Amino acid sequence: MKEISRVSTLYAFNSADELDEDDKALLAEAKKAVETAYAPYSKFRVGCALKLANGVIIHGSNQENVAYPSGLCAERVAMFYAGSSYPGIAIERIAITAHSGTFDLNEPVTSCGACLQSMLEYENKQHQPMKIILQGETGQILVANGLQTFMPFQFNREELKQ
Repeated sequence: MKEISRVSTLYAFNSADELDEDDKALLAEAKKAVETAYAPYSKFRVGCALKLANGVIIHGSNQENVAYPSGLCAERVAMFYAGSSYPGIAIERIAITAHSGTFDLNEPVTSCGACLQSMLEYENKQHQPMKIILQGETGQILVANGLQTFMPFQFNREELKQ
């Protein structure tokens, strides 16, 4: 038997004031995006803002449907819009935040597996990692430099070529 270990590194900040100006501004944009979420069933609203290499900011919010699998997460709303409207322009950074209508959300929320896999596809396509900034309604902010942090054992298209 052989043990395989991969270490993930996140950077923790106590407030947005500790972030650089670009990250701080993008997190504020993600908080604005929360307001456009359609979440009548879960009451869990997620906002996302991503910054493209050309400086354009794209917003996304979760959009629920009574047939739960038919909804779409904020991250994929924003990424798919960016990919269709700005093909070939890299996503430099993405900020994600959430608000719950039923409990206090004072911890950062990570993306679901489907969103992480979609984000990984964009990283692989653009050949560069994206910075990921996470915060709940309040509290600590976590920053990661790329999807390797969340998906140390990745499924990618190279495996499909074999």
